[in-house]
Amino acid sequence: MYHQVGRFAPMRTHRATYCRSDRFQTQMRWLAWSRTPVISLERALRALNGEEPLDVASVVLTFDDAYQSFYDIVLPVLKRFGYPATVYVPTAFIGGRAEWLAVDGLHPAPILSADRLRELAHGNDVAIGAHGVNHRPLAKIPRGEVWQEIAGGKAALEAVLGQEVRHLCYPYGSVNTEIMNLAAAAGFSSGTTCQRGAVPDDADALGLPRKAISYGDDLLGFIWKIHFKHRLKGAPVRREA
Repeated sequence: MYHQVGRFAPMRTHRATYCRSDRFQTQMRWLAWSRTPVISLERALRALNGEEPLDVASVVLTFDDAYQSFYDIVLPVLKRFGYPATVYVPTAFIGGRAEWLAVDGLHPAPILSADRLRELAHGNDVAIGAHGVNHRPLAKIPRGEVWQEIAGGKAALEAVLGQEVRHLCYPYGSVNTEIMNLAAAAGFSSGTTCQRGAVPDDADALGLPRKAISYGDDLLGFIWKIHFKHRLKGAPVRREA
């Protein structure tokens, strides 16, 4: 799980939502050197469903919030190594700025435009996923507004892209079983959380854990997260039977 990638001043807070661009390049180079498979989220789902077994542990790259830095900094690196990725978009901020960051005193970084999103979605091995409408914590807002964030965000993004949107990321990782059921009802095939850990074989596709790569992660920290810290922290997030 990545958010912003770029050059940033030293920071003490919110480090999990920033990654230095030089470290990102080194991380991708190491994945190539170590022959760690980097696969699409779609292929990961096929493996999870038993349709396409994976011989070795693999990595899926996800980028929350659809920052302009993905296009400017991340995409050239991904193309160099031939890596797929998934980018999650809060639709109300397309072509604008991440205004929710200002609440925490952070710079409201620019968000990708509709034209850039369409460009990414067609021919760049980048899947575009939904991230709600207004980047709100779904489990903390009025129940009647959750459906609009989930289904409304999906419909708005599909109208921008002209194609189906199958993947959802819960803003702030705020999710519960009811929200997962709503995501399924809206037609999503996957849902990513902020729960830390590798995806177990019996994971619910609408409650996938991830590993945040943050500002403080040097290469050794990255390798440790990718290859050694496999245990899921906390009970897995699942839908009700």
